[in-house]
Amino acid sequence: MTTFALVGVGKLGEALLSGLLRSGRPKEQVIAAERYEIRAKEISDLYGVRTATPVEAVAEADVVLLAVKPQDMRTALRDLAPGVRPQTLVVSMAAGITTAVLEEELPAGTHVVRVMTNTPVFVDEAMSAISPGTHATEEHLALVEDLLRPVGRVIRVPEHQQDAVTALSGSGPGYFFYFVEAMIDAGILLGLPRAVAAELIVQTAVGSAKMLQESDEHPVVLREAVMSPAGTTISAIRVMEDHGVRAAMLAALEAARDRSRELAGG
Repeated sequence: MTTFALVGVGKLGEALLSGLLRSGRPKEQVIAAERYEIRAKEISDLYGVRTATPVEAVAEADVVLLAVKPQDMRTALRDLAPGVRPQTLVVSMAAGITTAVLEEELPAGTHVVRVMTNTPVFVDEAMSAISPGTHATEEHLALVEDLLRPVGRVIRVPEHQQDAVTALSGSGPGYFFYFVEAMIDAGILLGLPRAVAAELIVQTAVGSAKMLQESDEHPVVLREAVMSPAGTTISAIRVMEDHGVRAAMLAALEAARDRSRELAGG
């Protein structure tokens, strides 16, 4: 029986824990590692899983899922390293933390996998990208994919692409929420009640995303299907182009990528 220790049961950690259990993973296989007693009791009462301190959990786990903040990762790794055994698989969910950093702080030869996921994990619609460390095998990658599929989609990428993944999909939900917020405000400006504007925009976003996911068409083709000559949509797109919306998005994602690189350096 494979035992999983989830180190860090904040929002992301709890979402992963919930996803593991919903996928049919036996509670007996999961240990929630939480250093704060109040939070540990909260998780135990809510999910019925065993809790332990991070050091205790890692010492008996076959797979360690690290859902700690990037700025806390090196400290956490140094605390946990003594409990990591030769067969342990360590999976990091922290933005910007490279497998080289993990391998540097953990015992030599440790199997590590780096994951970048995003907040739609809360509704089982996450996009997760995984990359192997030096000693991770095909078996390890397949195990991580099995762990993450219940909460969304999973792809494999070379590690040098992970900072771009972080900028694009890791931070991506924030951009969508930002645009939805702006469109709701625009609806209010145009005379709609907030609740009506919100319902209109949220469903439009859901429907548009579904079209993108289920259609083989390029986004440009789908967009052009909405635009009629001299119509409302092309008039709005022209204004967005005049205001440099596309250029701003490119610059924003470059900034997010650069920040991901900075996080790797502590």
